[in-house]
Amino acid sequence: MLSTDNRAELGDILTDMRGYLADTPPALSLPPAAYSSSELWEVERERIFNRSWMLVAHVDQLAETGDYVAVSIAGELVMVVRGGDGELRALSPICRHRLMPLVDTGAGRTDALTCQYHLWRYGLDGRLRGAPHMAGNKDFNPRDCRLPQLAVETWKGLVWVNLDRDAEPIGAHLDLADEDFAGYRLEEMVQVESWSQEWRANWKLASENGHENYHVLGLHRQTLEPLVPGGGDLDVRQYSPWALRIRVPFAFPAEAKSLPLNEVQRANLSVLWTFPNSALAAAGERVVWFGFIPQSIDRVQVLGGVLTTPELAADPAARDQTARLLTAMINDEDRLGLEAVQLGTGSRFAQRGHLSPKEQPGMLAFYRNLAAALVGHRSGGG
Repeated sequence: MLSTDNRAELGDILTDMRGYLADTPPALSLPPAAYSSSELWEVERERIFNRSWMLVAHVDQLAETGDYVAVSIAGELVMVVRGGDGELRALSPICRHRLMPLVDTGAGRTDALTCQYHLWRYGLDGRLRGAPHMAGNKDFNPRDCRLPQLAVETWKGLVWVNLDRDAEPIGAHLDLADEDFAGYRLEEMVQVESWSQEWRANWKLASENGHENYHVLGLHRQTLEPLVPGGGDLDVRQYSPWALRIRVPFAFPAEAKSLPLNEVQRANLSVLWTFPNSALAAAGERVVWFGFIPQSIDRVQVLGGVLTTPELAADPAARDQTARLLTAMINDEDRLGLEAVQLGTGSRFAQRGHLSPKEQPGMLAFYRNLAAALVGHRSGGG
């Protein structure tokens, strides 16, 4: 049960968030307590993470029977696995007997899911295949025992999961971006790099960071500032409550020898965000995807990969260019910066900060979607 002080703090946070739903929202950051409140975290688990789509993989990681990826979404373990029938399934990999996880977080390949506690075994479709010495329990029917299935969807090669099996499909929202992302041939791209990291920061800090480019001035002076200057103006387009596009001007046009990109696409980094924490960033002939999977109040798992055209994936010189892009975009600069900010949110002197005009369009769009999910009238799913 919440103490009076904790209840008051949560109420103050949600009251501040309601301000972002106004026609003229305050150009201020979230209250510092929003990044450390255990009460807000529980509300987020219920109203956001239990009903939102999370980007967890590219289909190239799940190409063969038995290939799987497993993630923990705010404490709930989920796996996506390629079945023998070729279908992708999202399952809760928690043994139905005594609740031991059948897999660890990460990626791998298996022909069956076996619990190491009592050797109960499940097929890749989640059905129970073996339960030693259970025949003597007359109340137990193995045909009724199977791992719970969750929602899974593939959109242009990217794999999404949702804890809500009845969630509204995410594809209908992402399809609204087709015009802006036409020419990238997303469905034909192949994955050439992938990664998984843990950052000691609240998930909202990671999402905020991706909704503005202003921080490039400081955190990425040598890496990204020469490519996508932090002083550029953002162009933000909200397709739906669940999907928006951010354009960030390049310092110089990107090459596009293998893609029919238009002038706007060559001139800008185009980022497609899916609320609350998934993104793909199209930079010329390469696309980088991110999934910021919440682990706890101050931990976020950062999943991602680099996609490119089959032609460039087979070209050694192009692979070197991809490696340089990866080094520029995926490094410790964001992690170290956000982990420092997380520490700063705990200061007794911390307060809401005024947002620069360079960060307002993206940050306020994220805050508006966050407020709609927590205190607005948004329905579940999608």
